Formats: sequence, structure tokens, C-alpha cells
Amino acid sequence: MAYDCPDPSVLDNRSRDGYYYAYSTRIRLNDSICEIPIYRSENLVDWGLVGEAFPSGSCPSWEPDGALWAPDINYIDGKYVLYYAMGVWGDHDKSASGVAVSSSPTGPFEDLGMIVSMSNTGVGNSIDPNYFEDTDGRKYLYWGSLRHPTDKEVGRKSGIYVVELSPDGLSLMPGSEPVKVAGDLMEGAYVHKRGKYYYLFASEGSCCEGSLSTYHVIVGRSKSPQGPFVSRSGMSMIAGDEGLYDEVILRGDPAQVFCGPGHDAEIVTDDKGRDWMAYHSYWSGNEYKGRCMNMDRIRWSRDGWPYFEGGVPSTSAPAPIFKKSRSRDVAHSEK
Repeated sequence: MAYDCPDPSVLDNRSRDGYYYAYSTRIRLNDSICEIPIYRSENLVDWGLVGEAFPSGSCPSWEPDGALWAPDINYIDGKYVLYYAMGVWGDHDKSASGVAVSSSPTGPFEDLGMIVSMSNTGVGNSIDPNYFEDTDGRKYLYWGSLRHPTDKEVGRKSGIYVVELSPDGLSLMPGSEPVKVAGDLMEGAYVHKRGKYYYLFASEGSCCEGSLSTYHVIVGRSKSPQGPFVSRSGMSMIAGDEGLYDEVILRGDPAQVFCGPGHDAEIVTDDKGRDWMAYHSYWSGNEYKGRCMNMDRIRWSRDGWPYFEGGVPSTSAPAPIFKKSRSRDVAHSEK
């Protein structure tokens, strides 16, 4: 999507209605704020706006001065469950995450309030939530972001954490304590299980400076959903601060066609068994005005490590292939 679509989250809803859905951070649309826009596609390539999670008058209000961003959409036990960040930019005590539910992927969503914050976890900047359900049915929430210079002084935790959720995924499991899984300069967590490993994708660098953005995607893996997550060389994601973490799989291209790629979405698989991942980046084609939504094929090495061809966003590539769709054949050979 060649316009502002930051922090995408993608839901594969084909088994229920034949569509993919993408949610993104709030945007300005027709001189008004669209609170978490919702897009729909049959083929992961052609998207149309179909609604917003919180129509006018229904926006969460538990943080009066906060704005919404970084949604994470899921289908849990017959409900569409949306985790979202809400906070005041730069105020790590007032930046938290909430949860909302709907009977439809196009909303509207009923807000259930805050789920993680500084007040109930001790983690400052408690944004960028990501839900993960393991094969044994246990549910987890990953969240967290960049440190603040005063974190140590005030006893505020920083970085990416995980905590177990209640069986319905709508609250924290009583007695579950947050576990730190990634460092203080990482954010945008997404966890994916493949084979015996859990893969933690995250982003480092400056996210929001147009052509000067240094955002890039990193990954680590573990045999436990609670870590420790390490790189191919064995570097801990917790220890990999100061931009020195060594498992970087996607960064801006030297020609600056795309800058600052990061905050990747869920991995989805086409009918040929190929994996795809959406993410945002700045694009020279619109003069770096807003973070666009890109998508590229994610591949796997023989020893089980994910990578993007060339390590930079593609400018042209074969598209996902689908044998059937809800209403038409959407097989694409190239887009």
C-alpha cells in the first residue's frame, strides 16, 4: 500500500470468509483521524479500506491524552481480539496496551481496557503488543519498547517482555510474572513457531525519520516461548543493545528506494506453501511521506533461519499464489 500504513498486523481469515485483513496505526484520512484502519484483500496484494476498529465516539478513553497505534489482530475462541498500544508519545509511564473484541473482523470493537502497563507489570513504554498461542493452548503476550534515560533512576523496566495470558486471552494469568526476552533498544515484537523453535522478530533503530530512518528487522530463536532468544552466532537478544545485535535480516536498500523497514506483521502462507511477511517502510515514490506497507517472501535456510532475499525490500517480485478465493481466481504470476 503506497500510502501511510504503519505498524501493520495481518489476519488470515480465509477459512471463515475468504479474506485477509490488515490493521495499522491510526492515520489521518480526509482531514479526520481514522482510529486503526482495517483493510481487506483476497490475494495479499490488492487491498481496500473496509472500516476502522473504533469508529467515531467509540475510541478507548482509559488514557485521556493517549493516541492509538501498533494493533495486533487475532481470532481467539470465536472472537476477533485486537490488542493495541495507547499512550502519550515520550511518556513511558503513560504508554500501555489494551485489548478489545468484536464478532466481525471489520469491527466495531468493544474496548475492554488496559491489559499491560507500567502500573501492573513495572515495564515502561508498554507498547507494541503481540499475541501468541502455543500448540499446547497456552497463550502469551509479548510487548515492550525502547528505554527511557530515567528508567534505572525510577526503577522502570524496559525492553521486550512476555507474560502468560488467561485462557480467553483477555487478561493476565494470575501469578504469571513478566519475563524479559529482548533488549532495551528493541521493539515491535512478533513471535512465530516453526518446527521445534520459537522465532522472535523485532525492530531496532530510528522508526520515524523518513529517509533518515535506520529501522531494521532482527530475529532470534529459542526452544521455549519465554526464551532465551539468541542469534545464529549465539548472541543473546537481551544483550544485543546499542545496535550491535548480529542477526539482521532486513534493512533499507542502498539506493534508498525503501528506508527504515520494520515492525513486521504475521507470517502468512500461500497455496504453494511459500511464506510472506508484511512490514512498513518509507518509500521514495511518495517522497517518504508516511510509512507504506510492503510485503516480501520470507525464506528459510537449511539450518532453520529466516531471511529475505538480498536482505533489503524488493522493488519487484513474484506475488503470492492462490488456487481458490471466495469469489474469483486470484492466482497471480507477477505483480
